[in-house]
Amino acid sequence: MSPKKRPTIADIAEAAGVSKGAVSYALNGKAGVSEQTRSRILEIAARMGWHPSSAARALSDGRSGAIGLVVDRPAWVLGIEPFFMQLISGVEAGLAATGTALLLQVTEDARAEEAAYRRWWGERRVDGVLLVDLREQDPRLGLVAELGLPAVVIGHASETSGVPSVWINDAAAVRETLAYLAAMGHRRIARVAGPADFVHTRERSEAFEAAAAELGLEGVPCLYTDYSGEEGARATRRLLSGSLRPTAIVYDNDVMAVAALSVTQEMGVHVPRELSLVAWDDSELCRLVHPALTAVSRRVTEYGERAAAALLSLIDEGPVPDILLPSPALVPRGSTAPCGA
Repeated sequence: MSPKKRPTIADIAEAAGVSKGAVSYALNGKAGVSEQTRSRILEIAARMGWHPSSAARALSDGRSGAIGLVVDRPAWVLGIEPFFMQLISGVEAGLAATGTALLLQVTEDARAEEAAYRRWWGERRVDGVLLVDLREQDPRLGLVAELGLPAVVIGHASETSGVPSVWINDAAAVRETLAYLAAMGHRRIARVAGPADFVHTRERSEAFEAAAAELGLEGVPCLYTDYSGEEGARATRRLLSGSLRPTAIVYDNDVMAVAALSVTQEMGVHVPRELSLVAWDDSELCRLVHPALTAVSRRVTEYGERAAAALLSLIDEGPVPDILLPSPALVPRGSTAPCGA
């Protein structure tokens, strides 16, 4: 079966018995036709399944009706890391009522990500972009300024100017998590983090060190990873094979914490009697494993929704302020217990 031909203005004009000019006036809400004729044309257009061309709209008013999101990580990450699925779900929720589409692309490196922004903006495919995984001295901030491409950072961008951010104070959650573990008698608390060059990784590291010093905890090296389960498992084996085994470990995402739980079973370490585990970013994964993982909940879906709303405001109305969302909440579950219990 051949695909159904999309209706054109000429098709609508023929069906309505009017000129193409009259149809154009009616569909674009311009003067030049009576209200009765306009209503009839709109009714016929709806019945025929007509929709305006996004390319034509971009040429007429400069808008594409879409925003962009590039994830510069391996494609498999989107399939297994709940954070991005929740984030994208929130972005879509923020766009749903506006008719704005989300253009998503996964790239292999920073150069490919930069090329995507240049191509999208040059081809008028997006009206703005959301930036994730902000890095130290991030070149994307200068790029969007150079292009004049509206952008909002999902994360803390306090040291930049001209690019608003929607962010969460991770430092408060780090302090709450360490205070909770310390109150249960834990003194050797390790951390398995994400990439060291991410801004949010640095901020969590600084907060972790400050809180550990304040609580009198023993220094345990922080291990940096790529967020994958494989790296999380490898880091866990290193920590549990050392001479000073930690009594608690905090992971920078849920995937690594779940992988760590498998390692403890492999090495015969009982959770939580011998080792407590805490995951960052609560998700369904944390609730499905046994024991269920204590986790930090950042309400990631709301994060994405607020970021999308901020970007639409920036596109439609001009500069918007940074938005600080409520602090994350620690959700205790079965993977944590008093030290030596």
